[in-house]
Amino acid sequence: MLEEQKNYQKAATSHQVSYQQVYQWVKKYENGGEKALKDRRGYKKEEEELTPEEKVNLQMKKLERENDRLRAKNLFLKKLEEIERRRE
Repeated sequence: MLEEQKNYQKAATSHQVSYQQVYQWVKKYENGGEKALKDRRGYKKEEEELTPEEKVNLQMKKLERENDRLRAKNLFLKKLEEIERRRE
């Protein structure tokens, strides 16, 4: 199709997709080759693929989750301690 004057409408009709979809696929292919056409929705990068900024952000999110978990645990333990004191 690429060699044949890029007839987007014909390709869209034959594959039952929109003209715009075909156009986007062709542009992706021209800019990044076959790899650019791969569906990466929901894909997480491997740690080696992350930029230094992304690594810092990931570490920050992990620490925030751990902090939230520890806060919840502390609240639970305080309430448990209070209940035990009331029973005595």
